Amino acid sequence: MARERGGERGGRGRGDGDNEPKVIKIRRCAAVVKGGRRFSFNAMVVVGDGKGRVAQGYGKANEVPPAVDKATKDAQGAMDRSKRVSLRGNTIPHRVVGKFGASRVVMVPAGPGTGVKAGPGVREVLVSVGVKNILTKVHGSTNPINLVKATINGLQQLRTREEVAKLRGVAL
Repeated sequence: MARERGGERGGRGRGDGDNEPKVIKIRRCAAVVKGGRRFSFNAMVVVGDGKGRVAQGYGKANEVPPAVDKATKDAQGAMDRSKRVSLRGNTIPHRVVGKFGASRVVMVPAGPGTGVKAGPGVREVLVSVGVKNILTKVHGSTNPINLVKATINGLQQLRTREEVAKLRGVAL
């Protein structure tokens, strides 16, 4: 019985098309009212198909589970509208810098066996999109919400050789 259970969980975190939402950050907000403090929660979630598509969602509610559910629904809707990221095998085709706010995420392609060398927030996005070998470096703000948005911005900038040749109107 335990062996069967372990087999089910073995796919978790690999980003192999399971659309498993990954919670990036849960923040608590307090409003002071006449009777004391009223708390609400914000949740940031990343959803990816493991085949080149990824999106982030943001949700707010008075409890944590509804906030995560709203964020997941937001991310699923955003993923339907997002375009597929250009990947080359298990890595990215070229070096790219994603920017959002004061956060900068430098992503460099890596050889087979390197793994995902990334900090929290950035790692979840890259695993969700299906990247298995990459090197990253964060400059500026380390706010996890801005890092997720900067990583997605960088991934949207990726182009394959064929796309660049078509844009330039030349043969490579």
